[in-house]
Amino acid sequence: MDRMNIMLFHSTYGLRPAVHAAAERLRAAGHEVRVPDLFDGHTFETVEDGMAFQQELGKDELLRRAVLAAAPYSDQGLVYAGFSFGASVAQTLALGDAKARGLLLIHGTSDIAPNASVDELPVQLHVADPDAYESGDWLNSWYLQMQRTGADVEIYRYPGAGHLYTDPDLPDFDQPSADLTWKVALGFLATL
Repeated sequence: MDRMNIMLFHSTYGLRPAVHAAAERLRAAGHEVRVPDLFDGHTFETVEDGMAFQQELGKDELLRRAVLAAAPYSDQGLVYAGFSFGASVAQTLALGDAKARGLLLIHGTSDIAPNASVDELPVQLHVADPDAYESGDWLNSWYLQMQRTGADVEIYRYPGAGHLYTDPDLPDFDQPSADLTWKVALGFLATL
């Protein structure tokens, strides 16, 4: 297994303990992991507060921060990864980085630029089923669009789990789904 350089982005809740724990899990599997704080130390107790903060900063500023965090390492062939909002950031960066090695999305996706094009980029998505933020219709459309970009996409759905089911500090937490997500995700990373 090759050691991957992973850029892991946090959710709307900010850089919380679950994100650091995920990074440690990935490091224990032999990967180099960077966890940028796009919110400058702010964390939130509710999705609404986190989304209000995101709107205050603005989408362009958040993307600028993410690009600045990833840029020093992009020549190494990064695997972009993220949770919910962070997954949307990871997807945007991966689709714009010709050297990206992979894309690991947990709890989220994003719009796809019409001109996005990749060369068989390995992509793995893990989502709750159903998920209030990732409807079935949206995911079907997203999957087809990602295939049109040239991505090689796998989707894993977790029935009965809440949106952020891998975070043990949130009400959405679902231990069996979280365990399976990490088992499958680590297997995915081992194939890159």
